[in-house]
Amino acid sequence: MTDTTTRILDLGPQSRIVARLAAAVRDEQLTHGTPCPAYPVGTLLGHLAGLAAAFRDAARKDLGATTDTPPTDSEPRLGPGWRTELPRVLGELAEAWREPAAWTGMTRAGGVDLPGAVAGAVAADELVIHGWDLARATGQEYTPDPAALEATYAFLRAAADDPSRGGGIFAPVVPVPEDAPLLDRAVGLSGRDPGRTPR
Repeated sequence: MTDTTTRILDLGPQSRIVARLAAAVRDEQLTHGTPCPAYPVGTLLGHLAGLAAAFRDAARKDLGATTDTPPTDSEPRLGPGWRTELPRVLGELAEAWREPAAWTGMTRAGGVDLPGAVAGAVAADELVIHGWDLARATGQEYTPDPAALEATYAFLRAAADDPSRGGGIFAPVVPVPEDAPLLDRAVGLSGRDPGRTPR
């Protein structure tokens, strides 16, 4: 992913898409499985709230508890006010990444120091791929923001091509035909099967 691509990426459209998907989740779906084996829907929503706060603060260079904690340190918890909290923090995330300074210098997310432009790319990836996870788990239609999807694909493609990562950033790449839709190819690069149907 080039610096130019990330500097002009507005995370607002994709943040709103994720917020709409979350708003449509029914209470009885919170225990349903998702393409993330360890994350039922409720845990995935808790993860989304946590990562939105972490990447909001990473954009602001407001380093502390939200940015220093690796995501594997504790299971994400879904608070009772999540239906109000999640769209609010997603909006704050998008607003924070509209500041040009967010894309420059160094920051931290998940306890890892990284360039601002890389953190922005990771934020886009998290929103796009977890949006797909949530849509698949709850039987919703999903069309991600095209700019965020392109940024996600470029980020995941570069990670998959990096020999030090062993073929994928999160899990082994699932082979997908090169002529498949871009979303399917991004999902495969994330280690998920794009043909997965809701359980």
